[in-house]
Amino acid sequence: MAFLEVKNLDKSFPIKGGVFQRTVSSVKAVSGVSFSLNKGETLGIVGESGCGKTTLGRTLVRLYEPSAGDIQFDGKDLVKASKSALKEIRKDFQMIFQDPFASLNPRMSVRAIIEEPLKLNKIGDQQERQEKIDKIIKLVGLRPDALNRYPHEFSGGQRQRIGIARSLILNPKLIIADEPVSALDVSIQSQILNLLVELQKKLGLTYIFITHDLAVVKYISDKIAIMYLGKIVEFGSVDDIFNKTKHPYTKALLASILVPDPAKRGHSEALGGDVPSPANPPSGCVFHTRCKFAMEVCKNKIPEMKSVAGSNSHQSACFLND
Repeated sequence: MAFLEVKNLDKSFPIKGGVFQRTVSSVKAVSGVSFSLNKGETLGIVGESGCGKTTLGRTLVRLYEPSAGDIQFDGKDLVKASKSALKEIRKDFQMIFQDPFASLNPRMSVRAIIEEPLKLNKIGDQQERQEKIDKIIKLVGLRPDALNRYPHEFSGGQRQRIGIARSLILNPKLIIADEPVSALDVSIQSQILNLLVELQKKLGLTYIFITHDLAVVKYISDKIAIMYLGKIVEFGSVDDIFNKTKHPYTKALLASILVPDPAKRGHSEALGGDVPSPANPPSGCVFHTRCKFAMEVCKNKIPEMKSVAGSNSHQSACFLND
């Protein structure tokens, strides 16, 4: 059985209108998402802004309540778990957020920030907690004297290391990293990515890595899910996605990666237009309004995720692959 198994996951947000603010419609931010992830692997979730990848990450840990679907985590049913059961399970999965400054309380010292999860879960006495904090601060590459300082005294990369330390203090099994390097300088990005890879090897962590940057996800991931307008349109290994690409949207994303040699840039595949509104998605294939290969069937019928010939792991939702 997979470490994380997600089936037909949906998350909708109501749209209210009128004098009485009644629900008049809904935004389907995540629609019919299914995937599995083994222990110790990294799944990269990639897509343009507004595609639903952050909503998916937060729904997986029930920061947002799922509208439908099933989430099995380490043999436990997250969707049906009660509040008390979920509180206990939550020790096993944590999040790293995009903005390391906004996610840290400016009024708390680094020591208090890292210690807070231990206090909330009533883990250890003062001395035991201090030993854990001393160990974790070294593990993320910060000096012990950082513990008595405050978030505003650190650079962006150092603040993200503090956020990582906080996420690791409960010894989780799964980390959901939501754009953890996008707010950092390029040179600092590589340092944080290397740290995450090193921590995964040392601690046996499983990652879900949410990003819009395919170059980053290629470096850190084992599997990649390409999302568009709330749906996964292609799923596979790094080799499948980068070298055996099937979906036109994935090809367009790959063409958008900047490369030093202008002759090797994929302008012919570049994507035009804007992402349609999730409150009023297109009929049929949600990508057909921006796809240069769209056929009549694409406008009326929703393509199913199907295995690509010759592969057990590579899947694509496109009529061109039929």
